[in-house]
Amino acid sequence: MNINPNQTLLIFDLDGTLIDSVPDLALAVNACLSDLGLPHFDESHIRHWVGNGAPILMERVLKASGEDVTKLEQALALFFKHYATFTCEKTMPYDGVDTGLRQLKQHGFTLAIVTNKPYQFVPVIVEKLGWQGLFDIMLGGDSLDVKKPDPTPLHHVREQLGFDVADVFMIGDSKNDILAGQNAGIATLGLSYGYNYGQDIRDFHPTQTFDDFGDLVNFLLK
Repeated sequence: MNINPNQTLLIFDLDGTLIDSVPDLALAVNACLSDLGLPHFDESHIRHWVGNGAPILMERVLKASGEDVTKLEQALALFFKHYATFTCEKTMPYDGVDTGLRQLKQHGFTLAIVTNKPYQFVPVIVEKLGWQGLFDIMLGGDSLDVKKPDPTPLHHVREQLGFDVADVFMIGDSKNDILAGQNAGIATLGLSYGYNYGQDIRDFHPTQTFDDFGDLVNFLLK
């Protein structure tokens, strides 16, 4: 595959792709459980429930707590309140991501973020990690009326930045990322190390799959 960096847009997912946010998500979940008078869960348990958005995460938490999911709306509001406090306390980039993003930017790639995380948290994380200026556009799950796996956010970013479908990659760790790219007719690059609720990202047939971010960078720069 012949890739021209100066004519290529890379759209990245955030959680599970660029960053491991589970430690902070776990802090917010357990603070929420304290408010509800429920026992805490270990981070290792919460890690297995992450990957399909906050509503499903909190639904899984409530079910594991033996609680009725009719409390979901209340639990979700509490979770977001606490996550606003813990947004980037312990969140860290995965190995090779910080260096890799800077290499890709330096070589002329255009970078963007499309995440299903509410937008309010995205700039906080990007700034805390020192990534200001790396991404031309960042969309959250509430930036438009629909989110991944709907292709609309990807088309929005591509059109805003003036790229053809053939010159775009969607890069992510979950089925929503791969399906969004496929629904948009965009090549997809899967990362196996993230959050996909126990499913192998290869099962969704991305164009290429990588076990390490550095390998992905090498593929794009070769």
